[in-house]
Amino acid sequence: MPESTFERLPEAYRDLNEPPPVAVAPPDTWLKDWSAILKLRKNLLVLWPKRAYEGKTFTAQLFKQHYFICNSPDSVRRVFLDEHDNYDQKSPQMRHSLEPLLGDGLFVSDGAVWKERRAYCAPAFESELLPDFAAIMVDSARELADHWESLPAGSSIDMLNEMARLTSRIIGRTIFGDDTSEAEAATVVDNFSQYQKAIEQLNFSDSFGLPHLKWLGNPMAKWQSLRAAQKIHTVIDQIIERHPQRAKPESPTLLSYLLGEHTSKKTSGKRCPLSSVDARNEAIVMFMAGHETTANSLAWVWYLLDRYPRVAEKLQEELTQMLGDRSPRFEDVPQLPYTRAIFEETLRLYPPVPVLSRQARASDEIRGKAVPPNSIILVIPWLLHRHNLYWEKPNHFIPERFMPGQPRPDKFVYIPFSVGPRVCLGLRFGLTEGILCLATLAQRFRAKLKVGHEVEIECRLTLRPQDGLPMQLEPTASSVTPPQ
Repeated sequence: MPESTFERLPEAYRDLNEPPPVAVAPPDTWLKDWSAILKLRKNLLVLWPKRAYEGKTFTAQLFKQHYFICNSPDSVRRVFLDEHDNYDQKSPQMRHSLEPLLGDGLFVSDGAVWKERRAYCAPAFESELLPDFAAIMVDSARELADHWESLPAGSSIDMLNEMARLTSRIIGRTIFGDDTSEAEAATVVDNFSQYQKAIEQLNFSDSFGLPHLKWLGNPMAKWQSLRAAQKIHTVIDQIIERHPQRAKPESPTLLSYLLGEHTSKKTSGKRCPLSSVDARNEAIVMFMAGHETTANSLAWVWYLLDRYPRVAEKLQEELTQMLGDRSPRFEDVPQLPYTRAIFEETLRLYPPVPVLSRQARASDEIRGKAVPPNSIILVIPWLLHRHNLYWEKPNHFIPERFMPGQPRPDKFVYIPFSVGPRVCLGLRFGLTEGILCLATLAQRFRAKLKVGHEVEIECRLTLRPQDGLPMQLEPTASSVTPPQ
């Protein structure tokens, strides 16, 4: 029987006869041989068998390392909220795969350092700044649409790359107050892709709890990842160096908070500035998190709109009815419920960070099972978002499940931005960005997947279409350049 958290579709969509979109085919049973580790190093989602989409907790022991997988709302709540102080550390695998790029930045730090740094970063995402940010989001998307319009008829693009460059420019212009150039955006996008390919996210030392194996690895891959990280560091350093000369020095930005130039209205007195290295680490965290996750999600949206014409048609109807021939504005976001539903359903099927990990500081018990100290705790949005006990037609793309009037999914089952004290600072920013960019671009263009291209899923640090997303642009029937 379904649990009380079970999400039911609107009656009209329960018998919808549409094929599900691309997914990772689950094996019939757990992968038990050494080849499993090799497969996981390429795609973290190939491990989970069919039963993982119905189970609530799992445990495993790899040599000296104990693993505990939370796959139910109560177990997720315990780890991410109720007993957060025991589970605030990221796993060694996550720390070691991100430290060359992020240092001790917010995404990998814990304890007092994490609390201090989050307090520095949070003001840059306060709600009163969002209307001005929204205008920049729309302007940036309009620039991209204008560029697409200038291309020869029938031009093909890599939609994943296009969305990544768009969102990197948006994060530069908003959170950093910097007119990040196309070349700089391209450097960040290209080198983060290289970093994901090169970094060893599952090494034998961390995976098996055998520290003496930490020197094993691929020296060439390590060099490639460090080189990619250095190129990203160079771009962020350039942005920091330009910061004092920005056009509106009185306007608060993430960097002005990190460097002690501004303070939040909710905080009395100025903070001491972070060191240049600490400020850069936090800037890189926000730049990478702020562009990569939204870019991947928008790319998946374009794939889904092409695959499901019914949804694309309803989107066009909403945009025409609510916007006419003008560009969207911040105040339009609540009036675009289907646009939002498309984005939220995409986040469900393709969560940007599909595996979340922690390490237990002390022993615990979850659902009657022992959790020894130093256990690796895995919370896997990919499984929770497709769980047979919590969703109706979990593998199908049905945006209507997120429309107003439908019960919201349990917040410990639907976690595209994580949950609890470490919930993503940019949750509202990312949702607003996704909705406004989709509305702005879809007003003027449709995109068709390149004939013969088979979409596959790549899951390393983030979830993205493997080898990009080649698509052909088509102007919409009413494609005009909307007035601002």
